[in-house]
Amino acid sequence: MTSYADFYRRSIDEPDAFWAEQAKLIDWQRPFTRVCNYDNPPFVHWFEGGKTNLCHNAVDRHLKDRPDQAALIYVSTETGLEKTYSFAELHREVQRMAASLQALGVQKGDRVLIYMPMVAEAAFAMLACARLGAIHCVVFGGFASGSLASRIDDATPKVVVSADAGSRGGKIVPYKQLLDEAIRLSSHKPQAVLLTDRALAPMTMVAGRDHLWSALRAAHIDAQVPCEWLDSTDISYTIYTSGTTGKPKGVQRDTGGYAVALAASMTHIFDGRAGETYFSTSDIGWVVGHSYIIYGPLIAGMATLMYEGLPTQGLDKQADGGIWWRLVEKYKVTAMFSAPTAVRVLKKQDPALLKKYDLSSLRALFLAGEPLDEPTARWISEGLNVPIIDNYWQTETGWPLLTVANGVEQTPSKFGSPGIPMYGYRVKLLHESTGEELTQPNEKGVVVLEGPTPPGFMQTVWKDDARFVNTYWKTVPGKMVYSTFDWGIRDEDGYYFILGRTDDVINVAGHRLGTREIEESISGHAGVAEVAVVGVADSLKGQVAMAFVVPKDGSVLGDSAAALKLESEIMKRVDGDLGALARPSRVRFVSLLPKTRSGKLLRRAIQAVCEGREAGDLTTLDDPAALQQIRDRVQAG
Repeated sequence: MTSYADFYRRSIDEPDAFWAEQAKLIDWQRPFTRVCNYDNPPFVHWFEGGKTNLCHNAVDRHLKDRPDQAALIYVSTETGLEKTYSFAELHREVQRMAASLQALGVQKGDRVLIYMPMVAEAAFAMLACARLGAIHCVVFGGFASGSLASRIDDATPKVVVSADAGSRGGKIVPYKQLLDEAIRLSSHKPQAVLLTDRALAPMTMVAGRDHLWSALRAAHIDAQVPCEWLDSTDISYTIYTSGTTGKPKGVQRDTGGYAVALAASMTHIFDGRAGETYFSTSDIGWVVGHSYIIYGPLIAGMATLMYEGLPTQGLDKQADGGIWWRLVEKYKVTAMFSAPTAVRVLKKQDPALLKKYDLSSLRALFLAGEPLDEPTARWISEGLNVPIIDNYWQTETGWPLLTVANGVEQTPSKFGSPGIPMYGYRVKLLHESTGEELTQPNEKGVVVLEGPTPPGFMQTVWKDDARFVNTYWKTVPGKMVYSTFDWGIRDEDGYYFILGRTDDVINVAGHRLGTREIEESISGHAGVAEVAVVGVADSLKGQVAMAFVVPKDGSVLGDSAAALKLESEIMKRVDGDLGALARPSRVRFVSLLPKTRSGKLLRRAIQAVCEGREAGDLTTLDDPAALQQIRDRVQAG
């Protein structure tokens, strides 16, 4: 068996030979003539001359060997719907969707904006776009109209695919109303809107523009739409990520490089095998949903479980903190992908639920999206008794850049670390001011990548090459390197530890502290369920740390003596772990923290409230009551 060290070294020293080998994991309609073109750094073109198609690789090529095998397993605890599509059935549905889009004028190179809840039709739409060579742009469902309008104007879609509504915890989110308002606000007007009616909310149809999927599907029930063979370097999709300027950045991805990267990652990182079941709890509105709900598992010939609902709600709409484990047992899930926030939610449930179901099929739980603290990792590891594999990546990278590749060689994980550099990624730590490479263990620097970036990485920012170069490649003095904008250290074994965003650093009396480090210390206290630490302006010290803690025991919120006792214990813990300098000026207790609907903490909004500023764009805020609690605690002193 190849050692991972040798495998990685070959990817760096002999990239053409290495990636030509990985390219055999997918089908090519025409072979490529050049593996890597890096003639114009930092832009890189992979597998030039080759032609392929993402939908062919995800669906059509499996029809020969596994037409009746499960491909898409759809489960909604919001509507009680549970349905499995075989590869043959998925193939038919995707062709019906592709023919419907064609009937609305969609051709190769056109943009289709998808604004959908987690429904099977969203998967059909993404795959249909890939089939036609149209560029899909999935916008997270439930985004407010203003945010959606800015994306409509940037993507200029010919067609928008949407639905009457989504549902979260039984609360209806009226997508069609939000979309209508977004189109009213946008300068660009799509020529057609294709709608799935879930009978969750009333829809006002706009004559000549709006079309029901049910009607078009019926009209194209026997449609046969061949795959459009695309150049490897053709755009597959764009996906928006927030920018420092407030204008969203359209991360642009290719076709061939992305297909190869996903196929390789399913084998080497996720150890996925055809015929097995993969369960990612993410949303198609995020990059994880693109890579590891839709394309990656299907390319690997696996069934992919697409889930709509909370991790604490069953199919009967009753509280059920074991619903995910019930699904793992029922569908014999072998690899599961979730987020630390979700695990912290489950941590509040009855621990017996982890032992109630037969989880013997599960080989590993992968976690990403935010730093995984050691106490949470240890709790879920002991509860499930399977490897908990942290992985670190970004919308821009498309697939993990730091983790362990157990499909190549069984490699131990370290609690608190996402792992080691993945094949193809030239990861470095650089001094933020001098650009000097940091080579000694535990030196803190900015995590960067040297070019060429591997297949699957973003090509550029949609319609803005200059922004791509200036935002990502020119932040370190004298070096053209891609900045992740994250602090990190590397230990003596080569494992990386992410310490938080370079813009989340607190400067206390001239000393720089990562909020991540303070959070790690606080979360280790037995009485702490969740924590967020922000830097707040201070006239004496420049900034001080402020901690907001969700206690495990909710009675602390109404008991001032208990709150003071817990605050004191937390202060002492931080003193002991990091020194008095890192001690928060205050620990305030709340019942929940403000997060996006994908589970990321809105630290900047917390900081703004603490400093008496406007909290900014809150369109992704899951529960407004969370930020109001912060405001109330701050005002109470």
